Amino acid sequence: MKLTRRAEESISIAFLDVITCGIGAIILLLMIAKPPPPELAEPLDDPDIARIAGLQRELFALEDARGLVETELAATTPELARLQRATRALEQRRVQALFRDQSAREAAAAAAAERGRLEIAQQSLSAEMRRLYAQRRRSSPALVGGIPIDSEYVIFIIDTSGSMFNYAWPRVVQQIIETLAVYPRLKGLQIMNDEGAYMFPEYRGQWLIDTPAQRNAVIDRLVGWNAFSNSSPAEGIYAAIRDFYRPDRKISLYIYGDEFTGKSVRKVVQYVSQVNPRTAQGQPLVRIHAVGFPTQFANPPHLQLTGIKFATLMRELTRRNAGTFVGLNAFR
Repeated sequence: MKLTRRAEESISIAFLDVITCGIGAIILLLMIAKPPPPELAEPLDDPDIARIAGLQRELFALEDARGLVETELAATTPELARLQRATRALEQRRVQALFRDQSAREAAAAAAAERGRLEIAQQSLSAEMRRLYAQRRRSSPALVGGIPIDSEYVIFIIDTSGSMFNYAWPRVVQQIIETLAVYPRLKGLQIMNDEGAYMFPEYRGQWLIDTPAQRNAVIDRLVGWNAFSNSSPAEGIYAAIRDFYRPDRKISLYIYGDEFTGKSVRKVVQYVSQVNPRTAQGQPLVRIHAVGFPTQFANPPHLQLTGIKFATLMRELTRRNAGTFVGLNAFR
């Protein structure tokens, strides 16, 4: 039997209309329900904006002013340094002038007093007294303050440590002036510190010619001289004898100091005895005198040991080397 295929039915027009209307309704609903765009919030007026802007302008102005001040400061710094150096130099010259003026007044007063004493003595001396006085002068060396001044050459050995330079230096300068005053004319002089360092390195191993100008130069240099020192005179004594001793020279060493920081007084005494032996006549090669400054005795008793050791060392050195130790009662 022959089968007949049933013809397919086409989609109904009415169904399509319904679908289309539904889609259109959905689109319309979406358009109606769309939320409005968010409105931008209006900026609020900040009451501090004007003040902040003013402060920023002041800050910029201050930075500009600071730059100008820094520039001016950089430009004036070299001039300030130059003025400071000039001030220090003037102060140093003022101190030197005071020292020279004081020394000149004291020397003039001493000369006047000595002249008066000599005039009185000259009037009262008889012929016999003159003869006896001349014999006494020939038999013993001249003494000033207990120190023999028969030497023709003088070497100053000065402790330039901090305690001396910071506390006793004006008195040191004054003592040098007074010591030179009792030697009207020397064949040579020299200055070094207790380490053996020369005040005038260009004259190492040479005598300074004793003239008024040279003495003034020594005092001028001494005022600001602050070389390293270990507060032990052994090296300076050795350098002085090594560089300057000759059999035909009468030499005196003057040691100026306030403390001895070495471990052994005996070792220094023995060392100096080796470098300054006695001649066939029983005299040491050079005389050794010492002047002590009591800076350490301004400290409490338990801090005075180095000052006591210095005094002990100087007494023994001067006793063994035909000299005199003078201990000052003040360091200013």
